[in-house]
Formats: sequence, structure tokens, C-alpha cells
Amino acid sequence: MTPTTAGFPALLQAFFQRRLLAERDVSAHTIASYRDTFELLLRYAEKRTGRTPSALTLDDLDAPLVLDFLDHLEQEHGNSPRTRNLRLTAIRSFMRYASLRNPAALPIAEHVLAISPKRFDRPALDFLTREKVEALLEAPDRSSWSGHRDAVLLAVLYNSGARVSELAGLHVRDVLLDRGSALHLHGKEERVVPLWKRTARQLRAWLRRIDQSPDAPVFPNRAGKPLTRSASSSACAWQSRRRPPAAPPSMDAGSRRTRCGTPPPCTCSSPASTSPSSPSGSDTRTPPPPTFTSKPTSQ
Repeated sequence: MTPTTAGFPALLQAFFQRRLLAERDVSAHTIASYRDTFELLLRYAEKRTGRTPSALTLDDLDAPLVLDFLDHLEQEHGNSPRTRNLRLTAIRSFMRYASLRNPAALPIAEHVLAISPKRFDRPALDFLTREKVEALLEAPDRSSWSGHRDAVLLAVLYNSGARVSELAGLHVRDVLLDRGSALHLHGKEERVVPLWKRTARQLRAWLRRIDQSPDAPVFPNRAGKPLTRSASSSACAWQSRRRPPAAPPSMDAGSRRTRCGTPPPCTCSSPASTSPSSPSGSDTRTPPPPTFTSKPTSQ
């Protein structure tokens, strides 16, 4: 057994725990991206070599395998060249670390580091006129709970230039409205961004409609949880969990058509109003969004 065939699991663990967390203190989003990269890589290497990830060695992750893996991402997973390059960046970062920790791994690392990112056409960055921005900010229906949230969210995005992940992870404690008006953003670069008076007024009005606990999200979904990239899907899933169970087979045909037929469409933008449940328990209402006060509403 050569020196390069030993210690790959330990190297990978040290790369995440020592290099990324202890030394570089990278963000949680970077950790998640690198984790996903190596999860995909190890699964691909397992299929190629027939060995489990715990039995893989550094020699298995040579340049030909890495190149085939990157092509696999584009052809089988439909990844864009930009995503392909992000995966390559994570692999190259690990190889640089491995070559420092284990000089015998230099030949393997040198060939992988020689893989260049794939070139692609970058679209020209356009901009919106002031009139278009105002039309976008006024588009949400402020009379509904979700419309009010979306209107304030767009205003904060326009004011702060925050990343989507930073806004989704924004908590009530990060909104500073006492002496000055600002947002404390946590991302790749932790920073405090001042707010315009108009944005601060909208945020104050919105905070009165949600849970004001310090750890509560500023922009929750309908279940009171932090927003995700598919917030509407989360709301629909929450509604489906709250629907009554299907009718038993012993019910008459008319009742089965009412309760066991096609479920009602998602009404996330205009939830149904609350009405008393029927004694028979056949209520098929879609529940309205929770209204938060100073204390979280019990579900």
C-alpha cells in the first residue's frame, strides 16, 4: 500500500472540520455546497470503482474520474457550466489541502488542480428603470397576509441588496429600529445596512403582524417557519397536512365524491375564511394563514 492510498477518510474529515470551519470559518452555505459536492462525488466514485465511500482512497479520485464526474453532472443532472465550476472549486480546494497534509498525494493533486473551469457566456446585466421598480414594489396585494409580506420583502431587497439566503435567514433580532433603522445581515460578509424611512415604516407595520420573538423569522411562510426557495410549496404542503382524512369506504357515493375526489386547488393567495366545522366531521375547508401576535399562536 502506497502512502497515497491511505488516509482519505481522515483527510476529508479534517478538510471540513479543521480547514473550512476552524481555519477559514466559512459560512454555513459554503459548508452545505461543499458537502453536496462530495456527496455527489463519492456516490459517483462508488459506482465507478465498486467500493463503498469508506473504502475509497485518494488514488481513486484521480483527474480522469473527476473529469468524468463533471461531465456526468452536466449530462445526467442537467447542471449548468456555472454549477459545474462550483463543484470543481470544492474538489480543487480539497486537493490543495490534501497535498499540504500528505506530500505523497502531490501527483494526484497536481493533475486534478490542472483541470480548468469550463468557459461559458455570461449574460449582460440589465437594469430596471425607476418606474419599473415602483411597479414591481406595488404589485403584491397588501390586503392579504402573504401579499403584505411579499411587498415588504421586495422593499427590503431593493433597499438593502441582500442575498436571498440572507433575507430568508433574517430574524426579528436582526431588525434594528430603535435609535436608527438598519438590518444586521448574516452571510458571507456580516454587515449592517441602513434602511430608508419608507422601508423602516413598512417593516414596523409588518412586524406587528408576526411573532416578535427575537429568534422568529421576519418573513415566515404560512406555517410560521422561515422562507425557503420554494416557499409556496411549503405553504401548500402545510395546507395538505391540515386537510381532513379521506372518507371511509362505507360512506355514500355523494359523500365520497365530496371528500375523496380531486382535492381543492391550493388557495395560498386567498385563503378561505373560517367557518364552524360540521358535526359529521366532513369539513373540507382550507385553513387560513396563522395570525401572529406578541406570542406565537398555538397550532
